[in-house]
Amino acid sequence: MKFNEKKIDIVNAIFGENVTIVQPSNVYGCQIGNNTFVGPFVEIQKDVKIGQNCKIQSHSFICELVTIGDNCFIGHGVMFINDIFSEGKPAGGKKELWKTTTIGNNVSIGSNATILPVSICDGTVIGAGSVVTKDITEIGIYAGNPAKKINDIFVNIK
Repeated sequence: MKFNEKKIDIVNAIFGENVTIVQPSNVYGCQIGNNTFVGPFVEIQKDVKIGQNCKIQSHSFICELVTIGDNCFIGHGVMFINDIFSEGKPAGGKKELWKTTTIGNNVSIGSNATILPVSICDGTVIGAGSVVTKDITEIGIYAGNPAKKINDIFVNIK
C-alpha cells in the first residue's frame, strides 16, 4: 500500500496489494482490490467495493452502495448517486430509500459523468459528461443526457 504523506483520511478500509491512494483523499469503510490507483480529491464511502486493476481519477465521488468490477476506469470528476429523491425530497438519512449501483468489469466512464443507481454491463464505455439514468445491459458506447447508445464496440479478434 502506497500513500503520499500529506492529507489522507482512511478509516476501516480493506486494501488488496499494490493499492495507491494519492493525497488528499477520503476513503472509509470500503474495499479496494489489488493494483488499483485512486487519484487526489477522491471520496470513497463505506460499503463500496472496487475491484482489481482499476483507476479512479481525481475529484470523483463514489457514494455508499456502489460496486465497481475489475479493470475499470473512472474519469476525473465522476459522480455516483444513491439517493434518487424517491419521496420528492432528499432521503434525509433514511438509508432504506437509497439504491445500489453495480458497474461490471472492463467499464470505462468518462470525466464528469453522473451515474445514478443503475447496473452497467461488462465492457461498456460511458462518454464524458453523460448522465446514466437507466440500466445498461447491452455492451456499447453510451453518451448524452440521458445516456443513450451511440455506437457498438467492435473487438478485433486475430
